[in-house]
Amino acid sequence: MRLVKTTTVRPGTRLGKAIYNDNGKVLVNKGVSLEERILKRLNELNITYIYIDDKQTEGIEFKDPISPQLRQEAVTTIKTTLKSVIDEPISSKSFVLEKSVKQYQNIIRNIISELDSNSELMSILSDVCIHDNYIFTHSLNVTLYSLAVGMELNLKPAQLETVGLGSILHDIGKVTVPKEILLKPGRLTDQEFDVIKTHTTEGFDILRNSYSVPLLVAHCAFQHHERLDGSGYPRGIKGQEIHDFAKLIAVSDVFDAVTSNRVYRSAMLPHEGLELLYAGVERQYELNVVKAFHKAVAIYPVGITVELNDGRKGVVVKQNAALSDRPIVRILEENGEQVEPYELNLEEKLSFVIIGCDTTFKEHQNK
Repeated sequence: MRLVKTTTVRPGTRLGKAIYNDNGKVLVNKGVSLEERILKRLNELNITYIYIDDKQTEGIEFKDPISPQLRQEAVTTIKTTLKSVIDEPISSKSFVLEKSVKQYQNIIRNIISELDSNSELMSILSDVCIHDNYIFTHSLNVTLYSLAVGMELNLKPAQLETVGLGSILHDIGKVTVPKEILLKPGRLTDQEFDVIKTHTTEGFDILRNSYSVPLLVAHCAFQHHERLDGSGYPRGIKGQEIHDFAKLIAVSDVFDAVTSNRVYRSAMLPHEGLELLYAGVERQYELNVVKAFHKAVAIYPVGITVELNDGRKGVVVKQNAALSDRPIVRILEENGEQVEPYELNLEEKLSFVIIGCDTTFKEHQNK
């Protein structure tokens, strides 16, 4: 399979990976012939990228970082909790959350266990799924990224659990933001953005008043939009005033936000999101956290077409541990001409580097 931009796919192409919604329901199954009406619907749903099958990329499979069952349990728990909390008055929101804390803790432990047993680099392609509400899947993705980075930083088990809980609940304050602002398709006014900013303090209040939630988890929600140079919110604190866990979650939060499709902009590809993080190093984000993120997360996910500095093109087949920008590539083209496919391990061939990605569907792919 390979990853391509939905708008470039020809009718009749076969889907390489099923498309699900947040409830775990298959909306378009693997192997389905993508007729014009299906492609039109996918574009209407803002699915920017999809996996397709072709002969040149047979045997290439994208592996999700956690099992479908655990993902569904996590998203369902987030969705159920937030919907319960949103319907309660301010004074009762912490009490309602209290009922779900143990379930969240079990989910975090199970995620840590599955990530620990998976030797693959973290790879999430948010944009190849249909999401009923961005906040649910965003909270889980930020958790997965944060835990992967925490493991790379050698955090202790108890610290990982705190980071995980802080990540999965980092946006809980958004239950207090009016839907017409939270889901607004256009640019926010200054007044509307001020309302959005309140989710950090509202989340802090909900979490700190919940008996079972560690205070540090509440501070993760409070500080995940703070920046090293003081340009963040809600308090504009700087450097060491920001807790290390909040700095970690901030990086994961930004990366998932920019690599997810939103109603007001298209998703970046992972390597573009990483470039954005590096552009903010020392000014907004800690260098050691961004470096750990770079090592732990697959920047060129399996299935994406890449171009090398010598003009060759191919599809990423597999990741090399701790070398996210040096995967194994199945070479398909040399100097614009198709060749008999062969694999090139960039970990062993250091003179070759990836200089770009191509997600355009080409006619020869199914020949």
